[in-house]
Amino acid sequence: MDVINRLIIDNGEKPGTILALSNKYYALSATSALFKFVETRMNTTFAPRSVRISFRSPEGTMMIDCETGRNLELLQSNISKKSKISLFGLLNHTFTPMAHRLLRINILAPITDQTAIEHRLEVVQELFNDEEKYTAVRDALKLLRGIDFDKLITRLSTSDTHPVGGPSGNARGASARVEQIMTLRNVVRSLPGVVKALEGSRSYLLRMMADMLDDERVKSIDDMVSQGLNDDALAAGGGGSFGASFGSVTKKVYAVRANYNRLLDVARETYRENVTDIIELQGELSKEHELPISMQWQDNGFVFVLKKGDVPLGTKSLPKPFINASMKKNGKWLFSHLELKKRNTRLRDSLDEALLLSDQIVKALVERILEDVGVLYKASEAIGLLDMLWSFAHTSILHNYTRPEFTGTLAIKAGRHPVLEAVQVAGDFVPNDTYACDGSSFQIIEGPNMSGKSTYLRQIGTLVVMAMCGCFVPAEYASFRIHDALLTRLSNDDDPERSLSTFAKEMTTSGMILSVATESSLILIDELGRGTSPIEGVGLAHAIAEEIIKLKAFTFFTTHFHQLTYTLSKYPTVVNLHLVVEKSTRTDQSAFRLRFRHLLADGASDAIDHYGLELARLADLPPDVLTEARKVSTKLKAEDDAQRAASESNAIAARRKIILRVAVQLEQALEHSTLGDEDLLKYLEGIQTETIIALRDLLPSTTGHSPRQDPPGPGHGPSPGDNETKVQSLKDWKAHLN
Repeated sequence: MDVINRLIIDNGEKPGTILALSNKYYALSATSALFKFVETRMNTTFAPRSVRISFRSPEGTMMIDCETGRNLELLQSNISKKSKISLFGLLNHTFTPMAHRLLRINILAPITDQTAIEHRLEVVQELFNDEEKYTAVRDALKLLRGIDFDKLITRLSTSDTHPVGGPSGNARGASARVEQIMTLRNVVRSLPGVVKALEGSRSYLLRMMADMLDDERVKSIDDMVSQGLNDDALAAGGGGSFGASFGSVTKKVYAVRANYNRLLDVARETYRENVTDIIELQGELSKEHELPISMQWQDNGFVFVLKKGDVPLGTKSLPKPFINASMKKNGKWLFSHLELKKRNTRLRDSLDEALLLSDQIVKALVERILEDVGVLYKASEAIGLLDMLWSFAHTSILHNYTRPEFTGTLAIKAGRHPVLEAVQVAGDFVPNDTYACDGSSFQIIEGPNMSGKSTYLRQIGTLVVMAMCGCFVPAEYASFRIHDALLTRLSNDDDPERSLSTFAKEMTTSGMILSVATESSLILIDELGRGTSPIEGVGLAHAIAEEIIKLKAFTFFTTHFHQLTYTLSKYPTVVNLHLVVEKSTRTDQSAFRLRFRHLLADGASDAIDHYGLELARLADLPPDVLTEARKVSTKLKAEDDAQRAASESNAIAARRKIILRVAVQLEQALEHSTLGDEDLLKYLEGIQTETIIALRDLLPSTTGHSPRQDPPGPGHGPSPGDNETKVQSLKDWKAHLN
């Protein structure tokens, strides 16, 4: 980071670059190494603050910085790193490591290609609706559980030029390669089951996956492996009474077919004889000492095992011929014998020889397989993607999620926070609607502490990430737009690692947002300006909000500064919302008199005027102090309301906002309406009537009109044929606007 701070030019992009790179260890390491190479090898030195450095997310993905990922708990819970209470923990029902990694990558960098997202949603939809296909895919993927196909291919493609440990190192490498080719055979043999599960698929992506897995080159690789490996040995069970470890070793020894190499057959015979010799030694010693001695395989060979209860009473140790005795926690003695050590040495030599000879055959086989390694990588990619999308379908079925749409408008009906909904045990999670379009892109959300503002913002961000990953979302209906970045300022903590106070961190994050954000970004800001004095906080929040409004990015802006609801009202795209809080009728002085509904409503908030006084009452402040405080706050609020009501600029801004809302409604009706002519006419008449009422209510009271009496609302006004009255009304209000 020192290199970046020293060289980066001090322009508008600097805050965003510094913040975005702060936790990118590998990116910083690579950048530092690059500049070090230029300085030491090319003898080129850059002057301080002379290099333009910027951070860009991978092409075709939405940018999510580390702080946003942490605040939204995308990968892990902020309470405990071991907890699965996160978006990743909720969605991760994958079987394979490839899908595990792919899910992680997609959550941190969702794709922005709408066509690709729709293809993914089609797969989830098909698995969601077709129980038979859902079950078939699950059963096929279970056979690949825990197998990392990507790493397997990489290991087969690489080899140790200079193995550590001499001959024993060569033997270990040979053992690993034999195990890898055995695993490859199991994977390739499992792929036809996946192809069969995908038969008859309707979605494009499932058909494409089936074609990738049903490639003739995959079948050719299966044939090559089958010609070289011994099916009987691979299908054999464990190591019997000697344990699974010995069974695994024996499988490797007999992995290659018999008569493939005469020297290998001899080495195997020697190995078998050495094992027989050790078994005979076990029987002889058991008979000689009258002890039920058994054996167990370890890395260096066999050891003798004896249960504690089988040792004669009064005996504190084993007979003298036995050496290296130790008591394990499970109550068993592990020990050896000089003769056993000698025979283990011979066994180990024959084992190494058999593995090295097998390795020669395996290497030749791998060379032929690697000629078509590309098809293996494609198969791995297909399995990983299928596994991830099956996991999406599983989660969607489990929690009854809804398929999202992508229309350019953010519209969520009864949306729920997926993680909180899954873990909540007390009460029901309260769903909320969300709507943002070009005419209402900046939304101010008010509400007291504990009303749910922060949760609402996190809910929006999390649902956007889920939808852009190709997953269903918890809502009755959901429509999204494609965003190029998810930018947030949600945490009010300081940052000791970078010596930043709460306010300094606020400003750093805000600078990053302003430098990175575009019209296509999604911005979530929670209570900006809390780290400084109220007056400065309002000023800074207003100034930053103005810059964001000019960007036209979808923005959700929670605040305690009620002044912002009218200082920003001159902008037609600003919408005021609040979270409902109800006054309780309880008379108990020790009771909290506010009831949090956690429900979003239109307009600025009135329920929080005396929220602080309510908390002060619970703190047992003197009654006369509370009474005086209430009088002063009520008086100041009345003066503030009167001043705002008399403002002509506010009225003009309100009229512009109404006209813009009508324009957006008409544009959306033109682009997305599926109504018939008659129903569409009724819808447009309703918009007309509502607009007339809204504009009339903004007229000064001296006009003599009573709000919301004439004309009446839709369904109670003139008949659909009474167009002359409506036209005259529109002319009157248009004349007033002009």
